Amino acid sequence: MSLSDGKTQLRTEEMILNVGPQHPSTHGVFRLVVKLDGETVVEAEPVIGYLHRGTEKIAEDLQYTQIIPYTDRLDYLAAMLNNYALCHTVEEAMEMEIPEHAEYLRVIIMEMQRIASHMLFIGAYLLDLGAMSPFLYVFISRERIVELFNEISGARLTYNFMRIGGLRFDAPNGWLQKVRDLVPQLRADLKLCQDLITGNEIFLNRVRGLGVYTTEQALAYGMSGINLRSTGFKWDLRKTKPYSIYDKFDFEIPVGQNGDCFDRYYLHMQEMEQSVRIIEQALDDIPDGPFIGKVPKFVRVPAGEYYTGIEGAKGELGFYIVSDGKDKPYRMKIRKPSFVNLQMLPELLKGQNMANVIAILGAIDIVLGEVDA
Repeated sequence: MSLSDGKTQLRTEEMILNVGPQHPSTHGVFRLVVKLDGETVVEAEPVIGYLHRGTEKIAEDLQYTQIIPYTDRLDYLAAMLNNYALCHTVEEAMEMEIPEHAEYLRVIIMEMQRIASHMLFIGAYLLDLGAMSPFLYVFISRERIVELFNEISGARLTYNFMRIGGLRFDAPNGWLQKVRDLVPQLRADLKLCQDLITGNEIFLNRVRGLGVYTTEQALAYGMSGINLRSTGFKWDLRKTKPYSIYDKFDFEIPVGQNGDCFDRYYLHMQEMEQSVRIIEQALDDIPDGPFIGKVPKFVRVPAGEYYTGIEGAKGELGFYIVSDGKDKPYRMKIRKPSFVNLQMLPELLKGQNMANVIAILGAIDIVLGEVDA
């Protein structure tokens, strides 16, 4: 404030605000340096790397099967999908035949994992916005899936369950029936979430029209998964580049219309409904047979370069392997959808009110274990 010619003139100065680093029990250890003009964001710079473990470099000294536990620690909320993505890339490189029983069981597990991941997003996002009750409800639903994962794999979060050629174990007696019994319960849980959240006027006013971007912008930034589909672009690797046995199932790929935070929330809800459809069909059709195929004692990927992507919980999750024909990768690179999707954030935050920063960040649905690797 200064005085000139007897008149009061007001002058504001930009302020630098550190948001975070946040604790791992939120979205991960993440820091956002925000430059503010009053309450308006002028510039935002994400600061990452707090969880960097050098996974890709470590993999060069590990046999392919030994890498699987490290994939658990990428998107640790969707570890089964991470396990599969690595195994699938190696299997494709080796042209390995997977028993049909194992493939069906894998699909059931992966879609259950997708639901568990999306459920946690719904709860965490609403918690970010100040609503406590939805977080408790979705955790009850997620817990039902986690208990079944514990029963089949012996773990609740980081499973180390997929294997090159199949699975570590077959489903125990009665497990598939428990999954079948879970299906109507999941549908009831999803309806409860819809009733509690989707039509809530406070929630709608908070997220509609917020954090909007176009298909062209999303593609330019390399976004995938729900973050891309929220713009109306129908791209899901389970349909566009089918892998495993996904071409055997009847399911839809929901897309958004406006590319805003609401669309990103609502697509999570719709995708869970489609995952339930896939699980139900897989349960009806799963054949008997071995849970793992014929795999050599030492897995050696033929010399060459290989890349295979799958539709992970956050988008396209891919493994790029350079092999010199040995039992360890010469080089490995992971396409981490959370890392790619996060690149849009500084652009989305420019000109926004500070109160909207967390709402926009939360809707991108990142996990810092995957961002940092």
